[in-house]
Amino acid sequence: MKRVAIIGIIIKGERSKAQIVNQILSDYADMVIGRMGVPDRTNNIYAISIVVEGSNEEISALTGKLGRIENVNVKTAMTAVEI
Repeated sequence: MKRVAIIGIIIKGERSKAQIVNQILSDYADMVIGRMGVPDRTNNIYAISIVVEGSNEEISALTGKLGRIENVNVKTAMTAVEI
């Protein structure tokens, strides 16, 4: 069973971390429904919000990889919507 989730990602500091995040998101591109990025270059903060569909395990695997990156904070909101 697949569910819809919203993942919020905040990257603070080095822009090189954004490249790592983007690579991981590319690896999971089949799950991504939509994505929006908002850079705050003045404060060196980059915010990305992603809407994904996948099993609980797939979503957890994605957020787990993202959460292990230094200076990257991840929060996930799982919805009750099933696909």
